[in-house]
Amino acid sequence: MPAPSPTPTGTAAKRPPAAERVYAHVKQAVLDREYAGGTLLTEGELADAVGVSRTPVREALLKLEVEGLIKLYPKKGALVLAVSAQEIADVVETRLLVEEFAVRKAVPAPPYLLARLEELLGEQRRHAEAGDLAAFAASDRCFHAEIVRHAGNEIISKLYDQLRDRQLRMGVAIMRALPDRITRNREEHSELLEFIRAGDADGAAECVRRHLGRVKDLVRGEEG
Repeated sequence: MPAPSPTPTGTAAKRPPAAERVYAHVKQAVLDREYAGGTLLTEGELADAVGVSRTPVREALLKLEVEGLIKLYPKKGALVLAVSAQEIADVVETRLLVEEFAVRKAVPAPPYLLARLEELLGEQRRHAEAGDLAAFAASDRCFHAEIVRHAGNEIISKLYDQLRDRQLRMGVAIMRALPDRITRNREEHSELLEFIRAGDADGAAECVRRHLGRVKDLVRGEEG
């Protein structure tokens, strides 16, 4: 029998469609605040940055406008929307409702949850030491999301996931304005983990209220 034809090797992986590449590029830059609030992006600049034509740029920008990250101005470009104090307050209020419920459900915590939270604390330490604010914000968000997922309520988990982009963007904004929040966030996460490990649901819920309450204080300019 003839030998089977060899499988081609070195074939390049299929690239995502152009509009998806533009969408991913702009969204990541906005979340990382490389494109800060108030930045005006033009179709031509984005097309050159990603290496595509203007048509997929328009498609990507329309999607980002729906998500509330930019505002399109015909013949001018796309304005990156700044994070407003009201938006932060609304997100914190929603998080408080979800996370206080979830952390009570997390007690008593199974070993796998405790191990995962420990792992995320380690990630936060490494990102802090490297000065990578975007990665720290993502790990910070994952720490809270793990607790929410453990509550076992799929509807609440989906609601929380809808806040993801806003949480990441706000986290980077706050840490750039107040670098000491990185250390304080890690300390507050460690404290929360100890309450969960001890099986203290009331203590864990109070810890969540203090942790998120400090973000509200930052919005009002009350953080010392």
